[in-house]
Amino acid sequence: MADLIESVAAAECAEIAQQEQNNKRSEKRPTEYPKSVAFIISNEFCERFNYYGLRTILVLYLTTKLHYDKDTATVLFHIFSMLVYLFPLVGAIIADSWLGKFRTILYLSMVYALGGVIVSLGAIPPLQLPVKEITILGLTLIALGTGGIKPCVSAFGGDQFRMPEQAKQLATFFSLFYFAINAGSTISTTITPILREDVHCFGDKNCFSLAFGVPAILMLLSVVIFVAGRKLYVVKPPAGNMIFGVSKCISDAIGAWRRERKSNPRKHWLDYAEAKSGQKMVADTKVLLKILTLFLPFPVFWALFDQQGSRWTFQATRMNGETFGYVIKPDQMQVVNPLLILGMIPLFTYVLYPILAKIGIKRPLQKLTLGGLLAAIAFLLSAFLEVKLNEVDPAPLPEMSANVRIYNGMPCAYRFNTELPHHPSVVEPLDLWELKALSVPKPISYPFNATSADKRCKDISGTFRLTSGKEMSYFLNAGGVQEFMDSTAKTKLGNPMVRVLLNVPAEDSAFTLTDAVETAVPLMLRNATQVVNVVHGESDLQVANTKIATIDTKGGGVYALMVQGNLKDGYTSKTHVITPPNSIHIMWQLPQIIVITAAEIMFSVTGLEFSYTQAPPSMTSVLQACWLLSVSIGNMLVVVIAELKFFESQAAEFALFAGLMIVDMFIFILLTIPYKYVEHGEDPEANQVVVAPNNPKQREAERETYIGNRGNGHMNEAYEGER
Repeated sequence: MADLIESVAAAECAEIAQQEQNNKRSEKRPTEYPKSVAFIISNEFCERFNYYGLRTILVLYLTTKLHYDKDTATVLFHIFSMLVYLFPLVGAIIADSWLGKFRTILYLSMVYALGGVIVSLGAIPPLQLPVKEITILGLTLIALGTGGIKPCVSAFGGDQFRMPEQAKQLATFFSLFYFAINAGSTISTTITPILREDVHCFGDKNCFSLAFGVPAILMLLSVVIFVAGRKLYVVKPPAGNMIFGVSKCISDAIGAWRRERKSNPRKHWLDYAEAKSGQKMVADTKVLLKILTLFLPFPVFWALFDQQGSRWTFQATRMNGETFGYVIKPDQMQVVNPLLILGMIPLFTYVLYPILAKIGIKRPLQKLTLGGLLAAIAFLLSAFLEVKLNEVDPAPLPEMSANVRIYNGMPCAYRFNTELPHHPSVVEPLDLWELKALSVPKPISYPFNATSADKRCKDISGTFRLTSGKEMSYFLNAGGVQEFMDSTAKTKLGNPMVRVLLNVPAEDSAFTLTDAVETAVPLMLRNATQVVNVVHGESDLQVANTKIATIDTKGGGVYALMVQGNLKDGYTSKTHVITPPNSIHIMWQLPQIIVITAAEIMFSVTGLEFSYTQAPPSMTSVLQACWLLSVSIGNMLVVVIAELKFFESQAAEFALFAGLMIVDMFIFILLTIPYKYVEHGEDPEANQVVVAPNNPKQREAERETYIGNRGNGHMNEAYEGER
């Protein structure tokens, strides 16, 4: 990193001269495609791979490795997302007021890469770093980096073209740029969960360090690629940021209004700023505020949309991912959204929108309303799915109650004599007896005697010690009885879990449980507390490299495998299902994902189109900043609702968000009633070029860069606000 900074600092003078040569070359050959674009597109692919790869597995890392509960993990995830969409304001101001786009992208990319390295190092157990603190630091740096470069990258790519002579080449650039974004996000969303679950490292069933490390390496590579094209770039100096201009106009208006409202009344409160800010700035700011009034309900939509990476991922961990011999991982469901976008944008453009136009839905504000209502429907679907999951999931232990289990690991049947209510009369060899939800208002003990008619097995005595809210289990073996705390809870990642109870001679050793990916876990004799996380499929119990039992496991299931015998006479075993595996298929999430993607296209793309067509040309950068700010506020809304914990039921919380979205759209409709669409005349200074792009997202990104080239400052994230 230091070498790169020194290199750039030493080359600053050379860059100015190089800039002049590039501009002259561009004037002589205006139709030549800029070679610098290849570096920018490659850089964007690596950056998007890094961001979406980390984002895909983040909530699972927070719960399984950092041991946060789901609510806290949701809060941290959305605080991270909130910062990602808040820091573009910082990046835009830095780029347009001080450093320029090139140096802003370079320096913040270094910060970004450093954050990725820090997170991946924190996930390496042998380093014994303060993981929680390291992770928070890394995520903060990543948010600053990715957020800070958002308003710069696409505009910097547009700077490489000479307008209007290279309008067609610019259209091609945005097609490639858009492809790089979606390719990076799609590939990383697919691969990163595989690295997380299917690769085992540091004695763990998961390898989060690799899953974070690969994206971090790509981010480092993106910095190298970006610097490699330095001599080819057209680097424009900072042009000033319109956000400051609007802020000053509003400040001047408020100050003058306080002084002159009685002596010199004006028709509109912003008119008081004309003396200092000018009539054009005042007029443009008036239009801007009218549009921003319509933006007020927008954060609620983003509060729903961004839960695909948090609450919906947690929901997927409780579902069955087995599909045609392949097990879909819960975090891989996030790849459906970008894939659907690629197919649905032309479908909407050429099929759905013409149909809607025939029934009178053709105005942008109408489409925005419909998009918001679709988001509400998506959350009603997720609430319905959550209800179905609750019906098949194991019921939580009621208050003031306890569960009791007896695992008979002996080759004989045992009869129990105890005052324990509803106690078993006989427990057969290798059998399991359990009593659920026994009322236990306070800790209580029940002595027991277990006798066997078989002379091979001695009598066993002990005590059942029950505590409210606990699941106590008792393993009968040749050494007597072993007490341990049991659990029916499914794993946080949704993978199967096996408890192996061995009643074998002490001289028999080297027992291992090997799962479907050939990961062998050594087992300790009569250690009833040992639980092994395995992958979906068959796992073999082996002793001295000889298979003695096989257990078939499925996602979400909790199993107990009891084994008794010896190496000489052989072993017998029996499998018990403590918690049934996930039974509802993960593809039942598709309806809600399809609907939320349709909502995204109608809301996000249309919202960007509305903003750019209705705003004065000088105000597009400010509007883009406010658009991203609405995403940030939406994530803050999720944090507030998760922290307040209105409902214990997740289904009720999903329904709350759906209801909130419906009310929000009703308010939006009321705000749109007095709005009148405007058409702005051609601005001779704008140098705006109209190009027919391939799809709405591309059109918005192109319009963004054309307008950004006017020198009014940039807040360019048309390609990203909807993702």
